Amino acid sequence: MQRKFTADLLKWKESKDRKPLMVYGVRQVGKSWLMKDFGANYYKNVAYVTFDNNPRAKAIFNDDFDAKRIIRELEIETNTRITPGETLIILDEIQTCKRAVTSLKYFNEDAAEYHVMVAGSLLGVMTFEEDEKKDNVDTGFPVGKVDRITIYPMNFLEFLTALGEERFTKLIQDLDFKTISTFADKISDFMKLYFYVGGMPAAVKKYVDTRFLPDVQDIQHNLINDYYADFAKHVPKEDIAKVRKLWDSVPLQLGKENKRFLYSDLKKGSRGRDYETALQWLLDAGMAYKINRISRPNMPLKAYSEDNVFKLYMPDIGLLSALTALDLRAYLEPNNAIFNHYKGVLAEQFVLQELRASNERLPIYFWANETNRAEIEFILQLNNKIIPIEVKSGKSVKSESLRSYITKKDFAAEVAVRASLLNYRLTNNVHGTRCVLHDIPLYTMGIFTAQM
Repeated sequence: MQRKFTADLLKWKESKDRKPLMVYGVRQVGKSWLMKDFGANYYKNVAYVTFDNNPRAKAIFNDDFDAKRIIRELEIETNTRITPGETLIILDEIQTCKRAVTSLKYFNEDAAEYHVMVAGSLLGVMTFEEDEKKDNVDTGFPVGKVDRITIYPMNFLEFLTALGEERFTKLIQDLDFKTISTFADKISDFMKLYFYVGGMPAAVKKYVDTRFLPDVQDIQHNLINDYYADFAKHVPKEDIAKVRKLWDSVPLQLGKENKRFLYSDLKKGSRGRDYETALQWLLDAGMAYKINRISRPNMPLKAYSEDNVFKLYMPDIGLLSALTALDLRAYLEPNNAIFNHYKGVLAEQFVLQELRASNERLPIYFWANETNRAEIEFILQLNNKIIPIEVKSGKSVKSESLRSYITKKDFAAEVAVRASLLNYRLTNNVHGTRCVLHDIPLYTMGIFTAQM
């Protein structure tokens, strides 16, 4: 499978200021595969070590942090000659060997000519990094001595490519709206399939291999159980139940008419302070995305963010679908009432996932008026502009929310985007204002905003 992150890894490889690279991401998002594939394609050889159930590999880091000694012993362990610039050293499941994490500092300071890439369970690595922040605790985490990259689930274009539909991938990449309109129904069908399969590589590969959705469902539920096991292993005991309850509630809360996350929906009388630590664990581990409300879209958006009013989304749309436990037939029946109710949620999750995968640093919020009767799903701060994005799951785009937002005199909206299943259309002076409205197909969201 092709991943867009390969280009980021290549940029790291060619950087003059390269440091050991920590590859972040949730469990089974494809970190190990990506590192190995990159090494196979861009280096003469790869020295791969996993610390999982490998005491011999851990022992290499027990004595001291002499980088040259460590490299000699890694050569013996991997039976691979390690040459600067020609060999990629991969240390996998590094969360199980904290001294290996500490050694990255010395690789950076004493052996910068070697190319080192590491990955592990984000929850495990996060635990180590959090310990570093505690008073009077020095865990040896290599603060400032590593580069970082976060790997996200496969986006829709990567999904299409994995299915062998590169023809549609290229149309979307080129934003060839004229030709896209010819194949809009076909691409929309693939997008609906993506709503179910999602972007976790194991789920995508299973569908590519078998074309049998129940097999995909098995993969997803196994993955969910692995996440529960991670919670039990890494989260402080007093927060395990709260973390799981929070995570399980995300699909239910998104399914409400008012999608704002309410602690009282978890348990009557619950308050934010009861779940504050548990929520932070989910966010830091990449297991949920938190989108705060803004009441006024002014620059910078962060200054107008309301931290106590927010929505939570899942890391992957396939996991969201699995946790809803919708019958598979709901995805195949065009008039299924349950799916038609929930497809708006899936469309929002899809758009957020595409936005996050295209630019992880992009500030994303949502807007609602004082009565919460008008809401814009996402507000972006992009290239010194504030851009409202309205999300529609079908071809009906009638909405008073966007009109309410655009016509507010003190908002001064210049550009707006509405994503739906309609073909591209540009409207100037929308609702009698100076605002330019781009109606775009849902599946072009990531590419379109990246090129704005």
